[in-house]
Amino acid sequence: MKAFLFTLLGGVAASTAAQASSDQAWDQHYRQMNQYCIAASGLKDVKALGKPAEFDDRVGYSALLLEGRYPQKHMNNRKGTELCLYDKQRKAAFVTEWTPGKP
Repeated sequence: MKAFLFTLLGGVAASTAAQASSDQAWDQHYRQMNQYCIAASGLKDVKALGKPAEFDDRVGYSALLLEGRYPQKHMNNRKGTELCLYDKQRKAAFVTEWTPGKP
């Protein structure tokens, strides 16, 4: 009976380890996040900078830095950076201007 119980518990532990996301699932997540973040951005010629920061699943967000150019005439086509927070559950992106080193 003990052998059966240990075998059963071992099978459950192994099956939960196999639930990890595949590379394909992560690639799809990154593509979707890029698409939503770029669409939410107020910059033109916008692109993602590096890889996203993945928060714990309890938080439910990923963060991505974006870079592009300000479209407003008075901004004279200057470079700008935005931080995008992507809500994985709602599949929604929220952006704010990002100026490193300034409070």
